Amino acid sequence: MKSSRCSLTDVQRQIDEVKRFLSVTLAIANAHTVEFYTHDVWKRFVAVSPQEVLSAVSSGRDQQGEAQHRAPERSRTTFGFCVVSNRLVDVRELLQAAKAQSLPGLGACMSRDELLRSLRGSELEIANELEPDEFMNAKKSHEVQCMSKVVAHLARHCGVKQVIDVGSGKGYLSSFLSLQYGLQVFGIDSSSTNTHGAQERNRKLKKFSRAYQKHAWTKREAPSSLLEATAEVKPELNQDGDALAGSEPQQEETVSVNASPVSPAGETQSELNSGAEELFLSALSADVIQPSSPRVPPGQLSAEERERRKRENLEKKARARGEGADGLFSPLTSYVTAETELRELITELEEAIMVGLHTCGDLAASTLRMFVAKPELSAVCGVGCCYHLLSEDFNPDGREKPSQAACGFPLSQYLRDQSWFCGRNARMSACLALERVSLGQGIQMESLFYRAVLHVILRDHYSSYKSEKRVGNVYSKAKSFVDYVRRALRRLELDDSKLCDSDIQSYHDAYVARMDEMHAFNMLKVTLAPCIEGLILLDRLCYLKEQEDVCFSALVQLFDPLLSPRCYAIVGLKSHTKLKSSETYACEDRQPYA
Repeated sequence: MKSSRCSLTDVQRQIDEVKRFLSVTLAIANAHTVEFYTHDVWKRFVAVSPQEVLSAVSSGRDQQGEAQHRAPERSRTTFGFCVVSNRLVDVRELLQAAKAQSLPGLGACMSRDELLRSLRGSELEIANELEPDEFMNAKKSHEVQCMSKVVAHLARHCGVKQVIDVGSGKGYLSSFLSLQYGLQVFGIDSSSTNTHGAQERNRKLKKFSRAYQKHAWTKREAPSSLLEATAEVKPELNQDGDALAGSEPQQEETVSVNASPVSPAGETQSELNSGAEELFLSALSADVIQPSSPRVPPGQLSAEERERRKRENLEKKARARGEGADGLFSPLTSYVTAETELRELITELEEAIMVGLHTCGDLAASTLRMFVAKPELSAVCGVGCCYHLLSEDFNPDGREKPSQAACGFPLSQYLRDQSWFCGRNARMSACLALERVSLGQGIQMESLFYRAVLHVILRDHYSSYKSEKRVGNVYSKAKSFVDYVRRALRRLELDDSKLCDSDIQSYHDAYVARMDEMHAFNMLKVTLAPCIEGLILLDRLCYLKEQEDVCFSALVQLFDPLLSPRCYAIVGLKSHTKLKSSETYACEDRQPYA
């Protein structure tokens, strides 16, 4: 496949194409929904009706081949934007360009099956045949099955038995790699709550695995005695497990197109924006965000806490050894950065593979930096998420000052040399799930509408408003718009007696006719999401291709985007592990190998 033979030059060319598109369209992604009415966002960016946008998006791709009948004043456009007014005048041209600048449109990724064929040798030996949907929901089962098979093939290909799972969370991937494929897995998470839970969950999964293997029956075929034997395990696992799409806000990315405002006047209203962000957490696809556990840098830990974690990690390792298994899963508590000394954390470390399933924000970039820097790491397979939590180096207004020296974006020297900057709103937009929205799992517009109209009220009646408080998600508790506004004002510690109910309701009535504008504008953001995500992932791929010691690197679509919107993995192998394949692949710009 073309993407598996992409050279550094190819990836740089793809980056340039996406950058050219985003240089025209990124302003839409960076516009703040909270300020939609106060800054008249629709008229600033769009010169067509909301109905035209919604119609084009809904019918969109079926009509892209049709000839465009544009008015004379629309003839000079770039990606659908008038070159004179910089406003959107041709929606279908924008949709076509957005599709072409996505990862599939660029031909920038390879499929999971192609990667597995290139890694294929003898069939994998499976230690314990497990059906993950016995103890995970369908989404998590899909992710773990798909990724664990790739990781197991990488381990077999590299001749290693150890895997380091960074940001291991609840330990599903780690446990499955250990129990199914007999690998020794070190799961590292910054939250001791997660690692404690993962240890206990793994113990129960081992019990389930032994019962499952002994009887070799499926759940439907198993007698009641087996179901009783596993009943102790499964309800608790299901309770801890990931909920089906739409019911698990705590485990996957839940994103907002709301973030820090890009105000024409340069005003900073972080408190309001943070409140809008909280409001928007459940407003889109339930599977769009995975909030990270609080990550406390080692320098901020007390000596007692560092010592406690060290003892805790040693005790976990001892318990894992004592339980005995062909494969071991050792949950460890540690804050991981690119500078983390793995051999100090894992004393028995040998050559290993580093993996991460939905590593949040900068942790995805740190994983790649570690892979490049640590000679003991032979391969990497990482799926990132939470792009809104990425730190950026080149903020032109200095509003986002990075808290550490090594920022998560841009990672490649190619984009760093160009000082490329996306912006937090755009990174939030990158988390939106286009495939799901396209199937009607759309945006909850009323909550966004309420928040934007509240902003008008705050402007008109609380012009000197300053507060450390956040609005939060008061929408879910409100019985009406009036109730919502009063709850929000109280949350912000503002005097709501200044307004009577009829005054508040009059704002709702005045703006409700313009609700379609907000809906259409957010659909434009959803359309741009794959392109922004694509640039972030191409930057990571470019970074690996810039490294002399990395012989193979690729973007691989691991998951079904309808089940798991963050579906792309970065896969890399060091030079001493040649990629075996029935095809001949070029290694960067160097000589091909068989």
